[in-house]
Amino acid sequence: MAPPQHDPRRPYKRPAISDQQRRRELALQAQSARRADAQARARTLASSLLATPTHPPAATHDYEEEDEDHEHEEESHHTVADVAAAASKLRGSDARRWFARQIMLPEWMVDAPPHLARDWHVFARPSGKRCLVVSSNGITISRARNGSILHRFPSALPNGSKREISGPASSYSILDCIFHEPDETYYIIDMICWRGYSLYDCTAEFRFFWVNSKLMETSAGDPPSTYHRYRFSAVPIYECTLEGLQAAYSGSTPYVKDGLLFYNKHAHYQAGITPLTLVWKDEACSQYVIDTDSKGQIPSEQHVVLELQEDGKLVTSDDPPVVFGSLDNEFIQKSNLRPGNLLRFAVRDENVKLVDGKMQISELHFVGKPNRARAFADSHSKALFQYAARHVPLRIEDLVASVQSNNMELESTDVEMQD
Repeated sequence: MAPPQHDPRRPYKRPAISDQQRRRELALQAQSARRADAQARARTLASSLLATPTHPPAATHDYEEEDEDHEHEEESHHTVADVAAAASKLRGSDARRWFARQIMLPEWMVDAPPHLARDWHVFARPSGKRCLVVSSNGITISRARNGSILHRFPSALPNGSKREISGPASSYSILDCIFHEPDETYYIIDMICWRGYSLYDCTAEFRFFWVNSKLMETSAGDPPSTYHRYRFSAVPIYECTLEGLQAAYSGSTPYVKDGLLFYNKHAHYQAGITPLTLVWKDEACSQYVIDTDSKGQIPSEQHVVLELQEDGKLVTSDDPPVVFGSLDNEFIQKSNLRPGNLLRFAVRDENVKLVDGKMQISELHFVGKPNRARAFADSHSKALFQYAARHVPLRIEDLVASVQSNNMELESTDVEMQD
């Protein structure tokens, strides 16, 4: 389809197909109004990451179905030790859900945000396992998104080994990392806590500054040694100007790239999916743009992974979840399915339409269950990104055009002020 007519002096901007910008504005308003006890949240997370499960819990579906507001109410009535102990005993889907909720997860960039150059950072995402790393009491532990322990090792992070004890031994640091297996390096993409100081309510711009400055105060970036099993490295982060976008997209990195990550400069560290961080991919900066099936092949039809609820509805991992369909009781019983199960479906093009920035699916075709290690369903933005990638992809040229348009708006404002 040919693009609509536009002013030839201005770069063509791909029309928006989602409500992502509206939700981004709401997210910024919500974080300024929300002032939780960041220090207590950090202590709870650190204790839970360090705890080693000892005996299985009496898992119930009631825990799985609690909404986030109820969880926050419960946390206010329990001590850090209570919450950490409960989290350490979780198993299976309960554990995967709890730990997955602690990480800030990006939405998929469906439309280019306005003011990219002014309000956003960008960097090349390392390919590898997303994890949280905590150092305390002379040991360092990393946990994957599903809660499983990735590594337990000595490190040069504060209190990360018996050799690195400084200040109270129980003082902890928590880093949001990606473990890049080819060079056995933890690439730090964010910082949640440093030496017991919580950064939950700090802006991304400040957190990125601390990642670089605090890492330089340690020898965590040195090659591995007896008291430092894995190297830590900060990723190069750029202002999302034309030069910064080009550097992140085309510049060389010591790691394999898996798309670009965009962080709103004003975003606090918010556990769960947020439109204030975005992931974007194309074939030039990622091996994995369109999802593959269990055999590693790109299916002819789009696939989506959804969660089965008690009432048979099939929903995304968003908060609140987006309903894409439902299953009848006969099929659920015949297939031996239970609430909380993650299920894979095929989606035919003729069954999809976009209404008010939302993806609506009139019919889903059951394919099977995804990998058991998977923590949660697809988000709405991922399903929409996958659909767009097959039909009207957001290209690097669209991102460049958005930045150029921002620049022209700024120049126009400057001229008006001079007049």
